[in-house]
Amino acid sequence: MASRLVPKVNSKEGEFQCKEKHAVLLSPVGKLEISGCETGLHEIKLPKMSVLPSGRAESAAWEVCEGAEEMTEPLKQCTAWLHAYFCQPARMASLPLPAFHHPLLQRDSFTGQVLWTLLRAVKFGEAVSYKRLAELAGNSRAARAVGGAMRSNPIPIIIPCHRVICSSGRSGHYGGGNLMKEWLLSHEKLQKEKLSS
Repeated sequence: MASRLVPKVNSKEGEFQCKEKHAVLLSPVGKLEISGCETGLHEIKLPKMSVLPSGRAESAAWEVCEGAEEMTEPLKQCTAWLHAYFCQPARMASLPLPAFHHPLLQRDSFTGQVLWTLLRAVKFGEAVSYKRLAELAGNSRAARAVGGAMRSNPIPIIIPCHRVICSSGRSGHYGGGNLMKEWLLSHEKLQKEKLSS
């Protein structure tokens, strides 16, 4: 896939250009588009699901469809992590997270704070309410702002916005669609049960 130049943040000299690379991964939930540079992962784009995948995730197709020859180290780490997430969850703990290189995650904002809190505090197979995540991020009255942060998440699945649910227990909305959110939550619950037995 073609490279393109995008602004890089987190530089003492100000903004400069980084060379963005792209890859497309075939996963149990469809094609995931990942992008990043040598510094880190920029984004994971999810497909919209109109029907739930059938079969077990461990036996589902997994391959790099496009961009394998141009992958940066953060994209390779992202690919390995996503493969483990879908197919071998027991390996996830031993894999490094890719570095992130997105302005939203590098500036001091409530959205960035919420996303980092979610990544650190809500583990595989767990769920948290918007309200509770707001409390964990330091503002118990910001449940709506947490919803906005989830909509802004550039790195879904790795930063697990699918694990944020309504206080009532309903799944709430998700950028990849509610079917995908429900599938991811079910996948994690099933895998966590397998790992603990």
